[in-house]
Amino acid sequence: MKKVYLLLLLCFTLSCEAVFVEDISDDSVMLQAPTNNSQVTSGNIVFTWQLVDQAEAYQVQIATPDFQNASQIVLDSITDANSVSTHLDAGTYEWRVKAMNSEYETPYSAVSFTVN
Repeated sequence: MKKVYLLLLLCFTLSCEAVFVEDISDDSVMLQAPTNNSQVTSGNIVFTWQLVDQAEAYQVQIATPDFQNASQIVLDSITDANSVSTHLDAGTYEWRVKAMNSEYETPYSAVSFTVN
C-alpha cells in the first residue's frame, strides 16, 4: 500500500511541475545592439539582447523603415539564443524582440537604427 501512495505522490508532483510555467508577460527584453538611433555599416549585422529568465525562445523581427510604416519585413525569426545576424543594405530599420515560453510572452522591445 505504501508503494501505491508513493507512486501517486510521485505522479502528482511530476505533473504539477510540468503544468507550472513562469509568467513572463510583465518582463521586458533589454536590447543591447544595435542601440536606438545608432548608425552601423552595411553588411552582416549582429543583433543582441539580454536573456529573460524563464524564456524558452525569442521572436526577432526587422522591418524597414519601421513597423508602423513597414514596406518590408526583412527578418522574422524564432531562436533560443540571445543573438541573430543578418545582412542589411543601407537604409532605415527598426528591430524588435519578444521573449516567449510555452504559456506567456513579453511585449516587444524595439529600437530604430540606420545602416550606412
